[in-house]
Amino acid sequence: MRKSRYTEEQIIGFIKQAESGLPIKDLCRKGGFSDATFYKWRAKYGGMDVPDARRLRELEAENNKLKKLLAEAHLDIHALNTAFGVKR
Repeated sequence: MRKSRYTEEQIIGFIKQAESGLPIKDLCRKGGFSDATFYKWRAKYGGMDVPDARRLRELEAENNKLKKLLAEAHLDIHALNTAFGVKR
């Protein structure tokens, strides 16, 4: 996945500026991103503070690590069942 040019702190700052009344078109033009990107960010980070966004990033990383561990465990189980000829 491609890394964003903007940090979570910057994204939350853009959202706060829009909430304070700055027109979204002007904010997007000034920030150098599209309207669609802003609305995607607002859906993900809307109502968050910076510590909340950091915690979200940590939880997503932990979730990905656990998914990989689960996938490896399922592969091991499948390999053992195949080796011993166990049928379901």
